[in-house]
Amino acid sequence: MEHILQNNHYQLCDEIGRGRFGTIFRCIHLLSGQLFACKLIDKRLLSDPTDRSCLQNEPKYMSLLSPHPNILQIFHVFHHDHFLCIVLELCHPHTLLDRILPRPFPEAEAASVMKQLLEALAHCHRLRIAHRDIKPDNLLFDSANNLKVADFGSAQWFGDGRSMSGVVGTPYYVAPEVLLGGDYNEKVDVWSSGVVLYIMLSGVPPFHGESAAEIFEAVVRANLRFPPSTFRSTSPSAKDLLRKMICRDVSRRLSAEQALGHPWIQSGGEKRDLM
Repeated sequence: MEHILQNNHYQLCDEIGRGRFGTIFRCIHLLSGQLFACKLIDKRLLSDPTDRSCLQNEPKYMSLLSPHPNILQIFHVFHHDHFLCIVLELCHPHTLLDRILPRPFPEAEAASVMKQLLEALAHCHRLRIAHRDIKPDNLLFDSANNLKVADFGSAQWFGDGRSMSGVVGTPYYVAPEVLLGGDYNEKVDVWSSGVVLYIMLSGVPPFHGESAAEIFEAVVRANLRFPPSTFRSTSPSAKDLLRKMICRDVSRRLSAEQALGHPWIQSGGEKRDLM
């Protein structure tokens, strides 16, 4: 694989992370000196058909969605008999999850992150693509601190009236309609984003369990609460947005575009009473 990269003027540097399907390296474009990220995937390790599908999905959907200021940009894809190499925009190694772990976010900071995430999802949904695995681990930041949505391996196109099905996603963040086994729409991404916002503001997920099965049961019940110990200082407007994003009734759940228009997002997370 190294010689294919060099033939295309890229040189692998140090390892900076590991994803579901491969190792991520820093790489340099030899002609310009510009730094990129390179995801190197050993196709021989992907025996599962679902994994192989994810491998094809990621570069396809990222190419369709690029460029967008809040979606990780893809530059090149190089194929080899045994390897796939994807050259991507270089971001900080720390994800949103790493930023949340030390402490909850002030509302203004959480609103700034959520606005960027919703901008990216609104763009995806306009192009009839659902991400289906929104979680803090998949949200990166560039050198200018702009949020970048990454990992489109579970993405799916829902154009021409197509519905989506299949259990994909991550326990704490997956929408209840996904777990119930029927068809669903792109608002699964809004639910997951609402869970991300809840965690940014409180430091804990809204639905708990000792195992994946227990978490799934709590998600399906969707009994959304705001414990005073963690939400005492949270504004009514932020809670209102959370209720409208983490809403079990899909017909009443906001779309990404509607969530962008919510007063809390529009005010930049300013603590003001709902009118």
